[in-house]
Amino acid sequence: MSDIVSDFNAYRSKMNDAILADNNKIIKRIFNLDTNAFTEGTLDKRTKELLGLVASTVLRCDDCVKYHLQASYEIGLKKEEVVEALSIATLIGGTIVIPHLRKAYEYWDALEQER
Repeated sequence: MSDIVSDFNAYRSKMNDAILADNNKIIKRIFNLDTNAFTEGTLDKRTKELLGLVASTVLRCDDCVKYHLQASYEIGLKKEEVVEALSIATLIGGTIVIPHLRKAYEYWDALEQER
């Protein structure tokens, strides 16, 4: 696993464990809601992950972008599908999201190198 991917996953896991260990009911419910929102429903997982990716890019949350890129990769989305979603995010978010677009490309490339 590339460093960028393994470092992100290790940090995310470590800090999520620390956050959830505090046993805060509100935070646990938010985490649960987030998990359940991306399960299969009227919209399929592929669509939901692309929506999450676009929203995360527009909001300029690099950790969120990485999370949705990885989930998209794991469910079999093609780079072309992800790039099209990222192009919509760039259109909606404007040029201020270009640095996040660069990081998204870097992370997707790292995911593909794992094959």
